[in-house]
Amino acid sequence: MIVAVSVFELHIPAGRSLKDKRRVVKALKERIHHRYRVSIAETDHHDLHQRAEIAIAAVHGSRGEMERLMNSIHTMIEEVPEAMLISWDPQYLESA
Repeated sequence: MIVAVSVFELHIPAGRSLKDKRRVVKALKERIHHRYRVSIAETDHHDLHQRAEIAIAAVHGSRGEMERLMNSIHTMIEEVPEAMLISWDPQYLESA
């Protein structure tokens, strides 16, 4: 069994208010969850207008499939025009 946790740091250039930021983050979270059925949450920078951090967690039987899943999510986030990906930190845990 493989558990993956990926943290994505985002810059939202058009975020002039928390409402603007939350609209972008909420839409992104819903799109990712709907397509990939992973656990996702906004985990940091709650009070900043132009910065967000989201964390994604998933469990799979194969490391290769898990890496493909996380790479697909990474690509999806990079293609969002309202947000710029600043950093991505994927971590994989294997159970024996």
